[in-house]
Amino acid sequence: MNQYDVAIIGGGAAGLMCAIEAGKRGRKTIVIESGKTVAGKIRISGGGRCNFTNIHCKAQNFYSENPHFCKSALKRYGPKDFITLVEKHNIAYHEKTLGQLFCDNSAQDIITMLLKECDDAGVEIHTNTLLDSIKLKDEVFTISNRNQSYKCKSLVVATGGPSIPKMGATAYGYDVARQFKLKIIDPVPALVPLTFGEDFIFDFRELAGVAVDVTVQCGKTSFDEALLFTHRGLSGPAILQISSYWRSGMDIIVNLAPKNDVFEELKALKISHPKQEIHTTLSTILPKRLALYICQHAKIAGSLADLSHKKIKTIADQVNHWHLKPNGTEGFATAEVTRGGVSCSDLSSKTMEAIKIPGLYFIGEVVDVTGHLGGFNFQWAWASGHAAGHYV
Repeated sequence: MNQYDVAIIGGGAAGLMCAIEAGKRGRKTIVIESGKTVAGKIRISGGGRCNFTNIHCKAQNFYSENPHFCKSALKRYGPKDFITLVEKHNIAYHEKTLGQLFCDNSAQDIITMLLKECDDAGVEIHTNTLLDSIKLKDEVFTISNRNQSYKCKSLVVATGGPSIPKMGATAYGYDVARQFKLKIIDPVPALVPLTFGEDFIFDFRELAGVAVDVTVQCGKTSFDEALLFTHRGLSGPAILQISSYWRSGMDIIVNLAPKNDVFEELKALKISHPKQEIHTTLSTILPKRLALYICQHAKIAGSLADLSHKKIKTIADQVNHWHLKPNGTEGFATAEVTRGGVSCSDLSSKTMEAIKIPGLYFIGEVVDVTGHLGGFNFQWAWASGHAAGHYV
């Protein structure tokens, strides 16, 4: 029987950070990872360069049924704290758009840093280890499979969610939570491309590859980033962002030219360039393929002089207020994260410990806290792992 103070199930960003902090406190700590290696999502993130945090990280950048839950952990361990760790290891990095920080070289730099910190803190890491049993007796957890068992006083679940199953992601963390009667907010794909029905799908295939900077809105939430047409629907940062707020049956509103009042501009051009064809005029505002699609979709053609203000308004609304109803998403297969998870109402925001089960902790993506695109989910992993690591 292997005896530990702390056992952490899951060797991702949150699990490794928790292990580092627990180990530094002198706690005998083990990380148990089901995959061949730890840090799988770190390795592929940011196009292989790991978007490890965002300097503008605030509670408003996270979605949860309890929007205040993330505040405590983020306040105690913010972007500056992780940047300090990165700089301690002399990892070169740079800022891209909207405060996103990436490694200059490779995501492997972050993995190497975390493994070095774990080693310095005396943390053990076991990979290729699937667990099939968790028991609690006399305030001691016993976790085991057919080959081995581990005992610990503190058990940390850092298994992530089911997003990107090809990397071995599963819903195991939710099974653990249910075993101990914790509430689960229904997990759904987030930061994921949106799909559309037959009314649009063939049109979108003709537009596949077209990208444009937009404002996309769903309900009261909006994002200003790029949109990308694909063979299956819409993707790009703006769509991935809004997908966390979209629900089945809801419309999204896309402004394809947020810097242009298209109605006013077309009216002015009707006077100054009356012979210009509408699709030619629109091509000065939008990519040519998209401009043609808008005109064809609205069934409006001809020169500006031939168009009434009503028809010009129809075209303008297609550009500045395009209403679309997705029929779904591409699902967990391509979702970057999972929205939902272990309910924050059952956890302490200070320690990440289950309120009714002393010694049981949940951190990272398995918890009902979902960050926006751009380094925020990693920052939640670091912050929640750091928080738990100080109390396990």
